[in-house]
Amino acid sequence: MGEWLKKMLAKAKELWGKWSGVQKGILIGIVVVVIGAIILVSNISTAPTTVQLFSTAITDAGARDRIVFRMDQEGVESTVSESGFISVKDSATARRMRSLLISEGLVPSNVDPWEVFDNLGEWSTTDYERDNAKQRAVEEQLRQQIQALDDVLYANVTVSFPERRVFTSEQEPVTASIIVEGKPNSDIAANRNKIKGIQNIVKFCVSGLSEENISIIDRATGNIINDFSGLESVDGITLEEKRRKEVEKKEAQLRVNVLNNLQGIFTSDRVRDINIKIEMDWSEKTESKVVYSAIELKADNPNTSYDDSEIVPYLPLSSETVDKTSKGTVYNPEGPTGVEGQNPSVYSDMSNTYTLTEEHGEKVNNAINTSHVEETKTPTIMRITASVNIDGTWAERIDEKGSVIRDPSGKIERDYTPVDASDLAAARQLVQDAIGYSRERGDSVTVTNIRVDRTAQFAEEDAALLKKEQTQRTIIYVGVGIIAVLIAFIVFRMISREIERKRRLKEEEILRKHQMEREKTLWEAEQAGMEVTMSVEERERAELQENAIAMAKEHPEDVAMLIKTWLMEE
Repeated sequence: MGEWLKKMLAKAKELWGKWSGVQKGILIGIVVVVIGAIILVSNISTAPTTVQLFSTAITDAGARDRIVFRMDQEGVESTVSESGFISVKDSATARRMRSLLISEGLVPSNVDPWEVFDNLGEWSTTDYERDNAKQRAVEEQLRQQIQALDDVLYANVTVSFPERRVFTSEQEPVTASIIVEGKPNSDIAANRNKIKGIQNIVKFCVSGLSEENISIIDRATGNIINDFSGLESVDGITLEEKRRKEVEKKEAQLRVNVLNNLQGIFTSDRVRDINIKIEMDWSEKTESKVVYSAIELKADNPNTSYDDSEIVPYLPLSSETVDKTSKGTVYNPEGPTGVEGQNPSVYSDMSNTYTLTEEHGEKVNNAINTSHVEETKTPTIMRITASVNIDGTWAERIDEKGSVIRDPSGKIERDYTPVDASDLAAARQLVQDAIGYSRERGDSVTVTNIRVDRTAQFAEEDAALLKKEQTQRTIIYVGVGIIAVLIAFIVFRMISREIERKRRLKEEEILRKHQMEREKTLWEAEQAGMEVTMSVEERERAELQENAIAMAKEHPEDVAMLIKTWLMEE
């Protein structure tokens, strides 16, 4: 194999050497083109294929973001093109996500419900075959959509499209029947939200289909599971629970805000909690009323420091004045001659009296501002009550020496200082402003100064202080003991050195006396004319002795240790 490879390389080199520059350039170009084609084909073959979620571009950025966010929660990767098309990795994922989005009502309004289906193919030309193909396609696509849900193991859909009638009153409605079977450990048969999701898928995908004409049946029990009649009480309980949670949330927000403010002023140990209760009126009321107001002739100029507006209660539009004066006898007709009149006697008696009548009247039409207001009062706050207790301050009693004063039982004596009345009033005003106090609404705010029982806290503080004092005393005693031991050691060391020094001086004195005796003996012998001869050993001994004496004078401690070592060896 190696020889064959060598021959091929040699042959290639030989051919390469024989080729001209043009031939070499052509070969290099062919190789580059082939490599580029291979890379391009591999990139195209490895490029991921995607399926569009909807065939309509979603131009609403908010709706598109909600769809992408919901798919991210399901762990589905998606891509959004510049034109607004959303794509996923395969058809199965697209069907599952379409079912989920339709059931949760996240499909934008510009997307036709029919577009969630795949291409139904070409239909025949007859009406019967066209309607039959449409029904089968709708049923199959609905079955795929429902069965793509995570909780559905099996689904069967039947949709009935009645014949079209001339009159709307005679037109029969579109109906649908769905049989579903949940996966093991699934609660789809009892979960109302999931059932409504399947119902929404069918309703949005079949034109003209209403909720009351949809029947969803549990395959295991055969019961209709989308019959929500009789659940009004359950809805009422759920609504009441939501309202209660909303009130508790508002109470918690107010409690946190007020408590943080008070604890920042009086510390958290003195203000431990605050009680806030909100009473809500959840009824909705519609009220119509007419509001009359004054007329503003001139608006206030904001550049001036005073109010220069002109306001009048009304503006005259027209007026009419009537003045009448009449004088003379009262006219009292009696009827034709010879006929008795029909007037009462009281008027007949006044027929010859002289009268003066004056009438004055004035009619003025004024214009005023009139507003017709229709208000729908949403749930409002009926009343807010708040109560908080602020504890006073405790101070330990200190004697003249700066030590705490204890009672006979060993407890620390403390003095209690209550909260000043002005501080309580200021705290009450702070709480009122924080909760939006309203006297007309009947709100109530109570700030008290009740002494908090701190027996357990004081017992812990006394025990901690006692333990601290005991620790301090122990440290002092240990320190004194260590100092005493150090002093004793130093004294012992000094005494030992003094004894050693005296012993060394005594030994030096003995050696000095011996040396003097030898020198005296030698001197006496020289005086007597005696010839003194010393052996080599005696001379060496004398030199060693002189060196030892000199060393003892220069390094007394080293010589002492050396002598101790000799004595121990002997």
